Amino acid sequence: MESGLPTNRNEGHGVPKDGSWFSQFRNVSNPWMARYVYAVIFLASNLLAWAVRDYGHNVFPEMEKLKNCRGGRGCLGAEGVLRVSLGCFAFFFVMFLSTARTPRMYICRDSWHSGWWSAKIALWIALTMIAFLVPTFIVQLYGEIAHFGAGVFLLVQLVSVISFITWLNDCCQSDMISEKCRMHVVSLATAAYVICIVGIIMMYIWYAPEPSCLRNIFFITWTLVLIQLMISVALHPKVNAGILTPGLMGLYVVFICWCAIRSEPAGENCIRKAEESNRTDWLTIISFVIALLAIVIATFSTGIDSQCFQFRKKEEPAEDAVPYGYGFFHFVFATGAMYFAMLLIGWNTHHTIKKWTIDVGWTSTWVRIVNEWLAVCVYLWMLLAPVIRLRFRQTSEAA
Repeated sequence: MESGLPTNRNEGHGVPKDGSWFSQFRNVSNPWMARYVYAVIFLASNLLAWAVRDYGHNVFPEMEKLKNCRGGRGCLGAEGVLRVSLGCFAFFFVMFLSTARTPRMYICRDSWHSGWWSAKIALWIALTMIAFLVPTFIVQLYGEIAHFGAGVFLLVQLVSVISFITWLNDCCQSDMISEKCRMHVVSLATAAYVICIVGIIMMYIWYAPEPSCLRNIFFITWTLVLIQLMISVALHPKVNAGILTPGLMGLYVVFICWCAIRSEPAGENCIRKAEESNRTDWLTIISFVIALLAIVIATFSTGIDSQCFQFRKKEEPAEDAVPYGYGFFHFVFATGAMYFAMLLIGWNTHHTIKKWTIDVGWTSTWVRIVNEWLAVCVYLWMLLAPVIRLRFRQTSEAA
């Protein structure tokens, strides 16, 4: 029955000893390699959106002649970012519809996900070009929907991060390796708490130098309170989650708080060196490039983490099961397309943003702050949910 399949199930998806990377790309369906190709396509869309926003009038002067561009206003700047994002979203949404619930390898949908690159690259280019031909009202409607889609991406991302942190903690607390990892866990947790404290102090120095900086003082102080709350709940005898997860979550929320304050518009007296923000220097460019790469890496790492969203009892995977959820992977990249659009326009479709800046504006700041608070709520719920379920079960049995 299976004479047409390779004798080794992993043979078709492994790295052949005598084949080059390009030969795999051209001839072989390899889902692990396919992830990187999709990431490159996503990065190319990010770079194109940035070029249209910052240098569209110089690099793409022909766009100003298009009927829907209205002299460039409808295809460049913030609306140009939305059009590139729309094309990227359409591509990954088509891939989501065509690969969702792929059960196993060596079938048509698996081959479509992992191969046919010439056709898919042509499809991505065509959808991106079509996005510049659609009427302006469709792009504006997409911009409103993208707010919601970007929020979904942030929610999926924080659940993925928290799941990874709890998984790491469970591995370190398992009976087999708990003794071996004890010193490593203590060292890692101690380093996390030290970095959190140093980060809080530095944010007070950099972003709250005067007592009048009430907003930043509130953001930083409330972050400190949330860290203390997570530590108290995690170390409660009924929860007993250990010292590692609250430390790593503390790093995460401190980082989000720092990003939120950094997103405040230039010219605020509470942000040091604000007077230098009107010029573009090498540090601004490096920060922009790092932020752009961080979007791609975050989307890539979240896209392959479909396991944390499986609410059913996990079963032993079949021998020819797909290595990760193809549909979920493309869904994350589709919402990631909306997310990078919101970052490049500051979450405001009518917002004019400076060159070489990303995720700047009061809307961006509050999105980050709410994301921080939501991350703490999700983490606390993951800690308390088992205790609440146990208490409810005991009450039901006693009744």
